Amino acid sequence: MLEYRAPLADLRFSLDLVAPGLHLLPGMEHADPATVDELLAEFGRLCTAVIAPTNPIGDREGLTLDVATSTIRTATGFKEAYRAYVDGGWGAVAASPHTVGLAISEMLESSNIAFALCPMLTQGSIDALTHWGSESQRERFLGRLVSGEWSGTMNLTEPDAGSDVGALRTRATQATDGTWRITGQKIYITWGEHDLTENIVHLVLARVDGAPTGTKGISCFIVPKFLVDAEGAVGPRNDVHVVSTEHKMGLHGSPTCVLAFGDSGEGAVAELIGEVNDGMRVMFTMMNNARLAVGQHGPALAERAYQLASAHALSRVQGRVVGSNDSGAPIARHPDVRRMLFTMRAYTEAMRHLIFLNALAIDESRTLADETARVRAQDRADLYTPLSKAWCSDLGNEVASLGVQVFGGMGFCEDTGAAQLYRDVRIAAIYEGTNGIQALDLIGRKIGMRNGEVVRELLSEIRTCADQLDPNLSTALLAAVDASERTTAWLLQNARTQPRDAMAGATPFLRLLATTVGGWLMARQYLAVEGSADVARRATAEFFLTQLVPQATALEAQVTAGAAVLDSVTDALLAGR
Repeated sequence: MLEYRAPLADLRFSLDLVAPGLHLLPGMEHADPATVDELLAEFGRLCTAVIAPTNPIGDREGLTLDVATSTIRTATGFKEAYRAYVDGGWGAVAASPHTVGLAISEMLESSNIAFALCPMLTQGSIDALTHWGSESQRERFLGRLVSGEWSGTMNLTEPDAGSDVGALRTRATQATDGTWRITGQKIYITWGEHDLTENIVHLVLARVDGAPTGTKGISCFIVPKFLVDAEGAVGPRNDVHVVSTEHKMGLHGSPTCVLAFGDSGEGAVAELIGEVNDGMRVMFTMMNNARLAVGQHGPALAERAYQLASAHALSRVQGRVVGSNDSGAPIARHPDVRRMLFTMRAYTEAMRHLIFLNALAIDESRTLADETARVRAQDRADLYTPLSKAWCSDLGNEVASLGVQVFGGMGFCEDTGAAQLYRDVRIAAIYEGTNGIQALDLIGRKIGMRNGEVVRELLSEIRTCADQLDPNLSTALLAAVDASERTTAWLLQNARTQPRDAMAGATPFLRLLATTVGGWLMARQYLAVEGSADVARRATAEFFLTQLVPQATALEAQVTAGAAVLDSVTDALLAGR
């Protein structure tokens, strides 16, 4: 596999485009451009030299599970790479500001996505404990989670409770000393057991005795792998053990565990975080962080796929280029290969802009002095999050697939690394709320915020930007804005009167709106480089506006088609009977 190259210039351009005043936010003075550039360059060197080389090794070796001792040994080089990450203090950089943290994590995910999931989930645990933990819990757990000495997980899914979290059956019973005892089983727990850190802090959803049914009766608990005393010292092992690991399509270097709580006695010792029956609020703090981080899988792996594909296309000599007498030209000169490369590059840049824009809104919602401005920033962050998670992870799959296609037959083989990227990114559209759930969240909760004013303000801003472009570049974007306005109004009306029709159009609507937002961001890119020597970014923006944005308007018919055709076929016919 070609050596990973940290895209420092692209990261800087994107930060300047969507977050030029980041360091002017209250408390963010330390994030001035010079300091951030130095930070990114240093972390880029760590990714290239230390972390990226472990990526193919983790894919080949996978993990070693010892059921007798309930331990997992990670692939060669993972422990050393993680130690370098911790020793460099990189875990502490990921949170403030969030925008810079995501610039760092993009490089980490591009280098080795399986490895990156461990600090990614730890950051979610940090957010949940910061917002909901007691003073004692924050004192005992936060420091070592922030440093990376300990890692964190989130435990939602059970064998009979996947996306339907309200169906979970894990039980929590209060002990006489005020702590709790957890019994049950959780599945698909990423980095649920490993040998990288001294301790693992599990955040576990469970139901207390007498709790209401559904999500209203869920509480959240801290269940450490090793018990932690009042001073924060690590004690004996808790009754939480790995039963098995999943044999997955990709992410072979990341342990995905079945965890058993309380199989050996009265239950795993736990502490309640937040209030009883308030677990979903706690977990959503963690999940919203994770949804944006999972969305970043898209540009991160797309960047890696593009680096591989472009290098191959520029060096692979095959066929005569149409319009040229040169029979020894690289395949990058063939129009269809160029189309694939431009698509990969344009989507990667648009996704990166959206992720940073989403992160900036989060930073503003936490730091702006004016309360009204903070609320409006939070509204934008809430609106962007399902777009970031679903659109970017979907495009990550598409770009990785194009990367395989550029390689041709060699891409279908494992030697190039293109196939691993395709396998690794496929899960991003599934976990942390499937993309269908993100679409339902968008139409059910987000476009109706402030009676639809949040999305109307965004579309008005996009229209104003499009009006600054030449007509040959603005036509498709303005048409996409029109389609977004019409479909938003249709969904807001039908969500009340014909909810099934609205649900049937949710996924195409998310794609429509996200493509429109992506077009806006690429229009801003075009305007930023117009008249400059930056031919590549200008051409990429032109390509997005003229060849990718037009796809948005074609989705309007799908959004408003309703559910009649979908419901016209019986279950028996779907089964082929």
